[in-house]
Amino acid sequence: MGESDGASRLHDGLERALGRVSLGAPENLVRLTGGATMESWRFETGGAAFVLRRAPSLAFLDDRPFGHDTEAEAIRVARRAGVTAPEVIVELKKADGIGSGFVMRALPGTPDPRAILAMESPDQLLGEAARDLARIHAISPADLPGDVPTLDYAEGVAKLREQFEEAGGDRPIIALGLRWLMDNLPEPVDPVLNHGDYRLGNILCEDSHLTGVLDWELAHLGDPHEDLAFGCMPVWRFGAYDRPALGLGSLEDYFAAYEAAGGRKVDPSRFRFWTIYRTVWWALGCLKNARVWRDGQDRMLERVVISRRTSEQEVDLLLLLEEDAPEDCKRQQRWEAQPRPDEDIGDASMEEILIAISEWLSSMKDRVEGHDRFQLAVARNALGIAIRDDRYLPHLHANERMAQDIMAGEKRLDQRGVIGRLRQAALEKITVDSPKYSSLQVALDKWTIPKEES
Repeated sequence: MGESDGASRLHDGLERALGRVSLGAPENLVRLTGGATMESWRFETGGAAFVLRRAPSLAFLDDRPFGHDTEAEAIRVARRAGVTAPEVIVELKKADGIGSGFVMRALPGTPDPRAILAMESPDQLLGEAARDLARIHAISPADLPGDVPTLDYAEGVAKLREQFEEAGGDRPIIALGLRWLMDNLPEPVDPVLNHGDYRLGNILCEDSHLTGVLDWELAHLGDPHEDLAFGCMPVWRFGAYDRPALGLGSLEDYFAAYEAAGGRKVDPSRFRFWTIYRTVWWALGCLKNARVWRDGQDRMLERVVISRRTSEQEVDLLLLLEEDAPEDCKRQQRWEAQPRPDEDIGDASMEEILIAISEWLSSMKDRVEGHDRFQLAVARNALGIAIRDDRYLPHLHANERMAQDIMAGEKRLDQRGVIGRLRQAALEKITVDSPKYSSLQVALDKWTIPKEES
């Protein structure tokens, strides 16, 4: 279904919802880019701009602890507490016939991480982000809907392990992260409201100011360090590897601004635990996208592409975990991607066919717009993965026996050869899946012998 068809189908149901708050029919309804699970549609009515956030059906909410009604109320509570959150106008009802969701008043600014990273005063943005996070964490749990869950740390790790086994239990680096989490579980602290997805991509900014905090679907009660750590993961810094705090500045400045705004004193060891926890969480989340696509729950193209981003988290996870390994186990080694030999005779190879499709798609980009243009870019990304996969044929990333030995504590980073093998697997896989990922160059610099020394 094209974007114009989707807008036509939504119009009547959205008009019914808007009528309950004395607003007229939506105009200029356009789907915003992004959103592999939830959809966002921008429109105007009564001279003002609004955004509809929705799931096409209740099946999209099956794995979530609460629905859009609770998410909407959490946003209202946060807004009353001074958080730069949007104003929720109305929730969808079943009778509207367009799924589950709610309408918000549109806020100024861009969610585009690269546009935010290019703004003139990143230190100012960092301070405002720290302030809003401190305000979120200061909200009384008693003011929230009763079905906002509390994360039990041990239960959370156990669920991650369950997801790992469901996904095949054959990724050694993820197993290494799980084993570390099991061995380093911290004592619980008094739980606070966590946004759950506080990072670039989920905040709006304009002229070096924070203008909105979006996407509250993962809100829960837990350790405040979890929220602090999540946005600092390399994957959410969008290439700004040298600025570990949200891609905007230093951790020292971030923590100081957070504490000055009323946040609890930051404990570096708890921050590290939650960084590793959330890296494992997102690695498994990426893997899950492939299963969702295979099972037919959602055949969106983004699902299969996101599934291949697991390799990014494996590199990040290994960089984190090997900090604990003895120095004599972390020697640099020789590594270079080994493509199959070029063959420019005979009929077209699979690689050439895929390249031809990618080039044709590129020629079509000026003929589509909105979300369809975004999907075209995702399709070209998918073809790029397939081209590199065919050329480099990685084979070391999945190893069930090694993964299970790590889970059982029989293989560890202080054993000779373990780090080397895991590095080889991580580099081989990410070279195919995400060769422009910022952590790849960091890993190459740290793990491999320079060519001139070979």
